[in-house]
Amino acid sequence: MRYTRRRRLAVVIAATTASACLSSCSIGTGGESESTGSGGVDFQSLQSATIQIEALGTFVSPTEGGYESAGRGSGFLISPDGYALTNNHVVTGAGTLEVWRNGDRSKTLNAKMVGSSECLDLAVVKIEGGDLPYIAFRDDPVSTADEVYAVGFPLGDPTFTMTKGIVSKADTSADTPWASLDHVVEHDARIRGGNSGGPLVDHDGKLVGVNYAGDEQHDTNLAIHRDEVQRIVKDLEAGKNVLSLGINGEALVDDGGRGLGVWVNSVSSGSAADKAGVEPGDLLTSMEGVSLGADGTLADYCSVLETHGQDSTLSVEVYRTAGEKYLRGQFNGEPLTPTTTVSAGIGGAAQSADAGGFTTVADDSGAVRVDVPPAWSQVDGSAFVDDKNNRFVGLEVSSDIAQYKNGWGAVGASVLASTEAVGNSSPGELLDWAARGLPESGCASRGRMDYRDAQHTGLFEAWENCGPTKAKYIVVAAKADNGRYLALVAVQANTADDVAAADRVVNSFAVGL
Repeated sequence: MRYTRRRRLAVVIAATTASACLSSCSIGTGGESESTGSGGVDFQSLQSATIQIEALGTFVSPTEGGYESAGRGSGFLISPDGYALTNNHVVTGAGTLEVWRNGDRSKTLNAKMVGSSECLDLAVVKIEGGDLPYIAFRDDPVSTADEVYAVGFPLGDPTFTMTKGIVSKADTSADTPWASLDHVVEHDARIRGGNSGGPLVDHDGKLVGVNYAGDEQHDTNLAIHRDEVQRIVKDLEAGKNVLSLGINGEALVDDGGRGLGVWVNSVSSGSAADKAGVEPGDLLTSMEGVSLGADGTLADYCSVLETHGQDSTLSVEVYRTAGEKYLRGQFNGEPLTPTTTVSAGIGGAAQSADAGGFTTVADDSGAVRVDVPPAWSQVDGSAFVDDKNNRFVGLEVSSDIAQYKNGWGAVGASVLASTEAVGNSSPGELLDWAARGLPESGCASRGRMDYRDAQHTGLFEAWENCGPTKAKYIVVAAKADNGRYLALVAVQANTADDVAAADRVVNSFAVGL
């Protein structure tokens, strides 16, 4: 099932206008809210507490390129002093927020960001005012078959609308490209683009959840469960971000459905992502050695944040589509710096990030990890001792491990590291060791070049025309900047995609020694 966000609008068309008020609701006692009876939802009262939001700023789409407006979404007041809930993907990264309330487009209100969570896709904004109507939280448990109403401003139209349905799943988990939630209400009250951040309420007008995703093909709609919202809403109101580094992102997949990473649509100013140097249009490929977006969702990204905490120093690897270069750095630590693009060593340029998906593999000890194409599924993760009696941990990985070790027919990679080699070897000596026998196989070197990334300094050498397949052989030898180990990374490539994979291998290897 493929869920889509309910924010970005490809086309703005007129929404169907609800034709009548459905009697009474129970809503917060702000100055404009009324109760007109009992037995149903008061359409007018809900409209007075619901807002339409347009985010303006720097946004970059993986398909549409740069744009200034992120589209229009919905939100709703949760207190009489102007605090409102919406989705992270509606507002995060905006330079300014324009807000309209009660369906009145004649008066534009200003709003400011207060707190957000990209993993839970929630954000709190604040508008000016007092004694405002607001939507209260439902007290009773949410149950399957409960009658619910989705309200908001679908399709970017200023006309406030309401759709009716029932709860099909009262509490389920859901991972989407832009969120990872343990508690979600699945329902069939139709939502469309522009409904993002709008409330899902019961027959008394009390909050059941916050709408954020839908699947039109299967008529399935998702709302962030009231319990999930209540768990963090006070933190957000107090200006504390939750499970957030400050990005408005979504997991990106290639045409074959393989995960490529987390695409950054926009970045919140002053956030950990902003301070690290992340920019709109970046693709986060790995964090703390974990490949991101492998399943097409934000689950892995959020798992890292849950494990380490958003304030921890977190290593990150980035592919910058503007300029096609790789960067390494840290959130809450060393900012991003460009790494050496080894494909340039054989006269090429880095291939597009959509050359294919990647998966993370590790050696038997778990100390060495690297991203490789899924087809490189055979792994030998055993340790070995070199001719200087240095013990190396690491792995060899290939589509055909036996052929990779013994000839030029199969592509693959080797990633090795040793603490013992620091005392009696150098990056140059490691390259000499890796190059033994290459000239006899017809390999021609393009010369040695300097190599540097955020954690290592050394050399790399590219060889061409190796063996009967005329393979390319790319080798990096480097010393960790903390002085703890020497590393050797080698990739055998037969095609342009293999060369692109070599860049990903070299820019993703991680050593925990």
